[in-house]
Amino acid sequence: MTDIGEALWNSTVRPADYAPGQEPGSEGYRAAVLEQYKLCVEMADRTSSRRNLTNTFFLSLNSVIAATLTGLGGEGLPHAPLWALLGGLAILFAQCVGWFVIIRSYRLLNAAKYAVIGAFEERLPAYAYSRAEWQALGEGRDWRKYLPLTHVEQWVPFVFALTYLLGFAAAVV
Repeated sequence: MTDIGEALWNSTVRPADYAPGQEPGSEGYRAAVLEQYKLCVEMADRTSSRRNLTNTFFLSLNSVIAATLTGLGGEGLPHAPLWALLGGLAILFAQCVGWFVIIRSYRLLNAAKYAVIGAFEERLPAYAYSRAEWQALGEGRDWRKYLPLTHVEQWVPFVFALTYLLGFAAAVV
């Protein structure tokens, strides 16, 4: 795999080329690097916000479905044909799988964004996000200090899928 720093920096543009007539490492070049860094941090934050909205949507949807099925469980579900119950279970499983895939996609996208932020920080005075913050959180190794959200959120679709499976088994038996 290519080093992220090699992939990030445009080798055809040098600080001296960026602002002709100025010395390498010019203020204009450093300002451009800082602005691009800020944009990357903002985009990572927006991706996290979209991820949270997606999780809220699926959590709300599944909570309503689970509550509805629980409310109907004593009346309508045991009398439904087996094919209808299996079809409903397949649909519920499919949306749980879709939810998991979306969570995974956002997790990978954010990991890439933070790798780019880390590569940017190599040209800045501080490693605020890529090193300092992560080290302050124990690098996610001690759950009492910090439990990465992705470790929790990836299990939620499985919990709902298991709940649906158990509910199906209870309705059939």
